Amino acid sequence: MLNLLLAWPLTALAEVSITDDQGREIRLDAPATRIIALYGAFNEILADLGCVDLLIARTAADDHPSTIVTKPTIGTHLRPNAELILALRPDLVIQLGGRGEAMEPVRFLEKRGLPVAVFDLENFEQLFSVMERLGTLTGTADQARRRVISMRSELADIEAQNTTPRPRVFFEARYPTLLAAGQGSMVSEIISRAGGENCVAAPDKLVRLGEEELLRLAPDIYLIQHGPMNPQPVPMNERPLFRTLACAASDQVHTVDQKIFSRPGPRSLEAVRQLATIISHWKKEARP
Repeated sequence: MLNLLLAWPLTALAEVSITDDQGREIRLDAPATRIIALYGAFNEILADLGCVDLLIARTAADDHPSTIVTKPTIGTHLRPNAELILALRPDLVIQLGGRGEAMEPVRFLEKRGLPVAVFDLENFEQLFSVMERLGTLTGTADQARRRVISMRSELADIEAQNTTPRPRVFFEARYPTLLAAGQGSMVSEIISRAGGENCVAAPDKLVRLGEEELLRLAPDIYLIQHGPMNPQPVPMNERPLFRTLACAASDQVHTVDQKIFSRPGPRSLEAVRQLATIISHWKKEARP
C-alpha cells in the first residue's frame, strides 16, 4: 500500500483551494476528478486544459467539445435537475454567476455537501482568472498558466496590428426584436481587441434598439450572430430599412457563430481572429 501511495502523483493527493467570484473559499481534499459544469463555457475551458475526461455530465444545450455529447444530461443552465446531479456524485460543480436564479441550484447543492464554484465570465481578464483557478482545482495549474500566457501573447500580437481607422461595429444578438451587444458584453471586448469600436454605447450586455436608432448609429460593419438566440437570421435584403445602411451597400454584413462570439471561453480568441480578418478587409476596401 505504501508503494502504491509513493507511485501516485503528489498533486493527486494534495488539498487544493481557490476563492470563487462570490468570495467563497472552495476547498477540495484532492484535485477534482468528477465535474459537472452548469454552463457550457466551463466544459470548453476544461477541455482546453486537457481535462475533458473529468466531465461526467452536461446541460441539455451543451455539445462542445463533441466528446461530451454522450454524457448524461442534467437539465438546463438555470434549471438543472439537482437530484440527478446528487445521484451522479460529482466532487465539483461549476456555475456561472450574474443571474439570481442561477444561484438557487447552487444553494440547494451546497446544503447537501457538494462544493460549487461560481465564476463570472464577462471579459478576457475574468476568463484568464477562471482558467487559472480551474487549473488549480483540477491539478493542471501549470497547463493553465501556459495557456493563459499563450492567449495573452496572441491577443497582444493582434492588437499591435490594429491601426486606425477603427470601424464602428454593430453586433446583432437577435432579430426582429432587435437586440444588440452593449459595452458590458464579452462581444464588446472582442470588437475592441480585434481593432473595432462597438457603436452601441449603452453599458448593458444586451440592449434593445429600434430600427431608427440603428440607422442613426450607421455602423461600418454589421455582425449577425447565428445560434440559439437568433436561429434563422433574416437576410439583410429582406429588411427594408436595413437596406439603406452603408454597410449593407458595401457588403460589410457578416454572419458569425453565436457559440464562438457570445459564449466567453477559449474560443473567444478565435472570435477576435475572425473579426480582425473582417476588419482588415474592411480597411482595404475603405482605403481611398
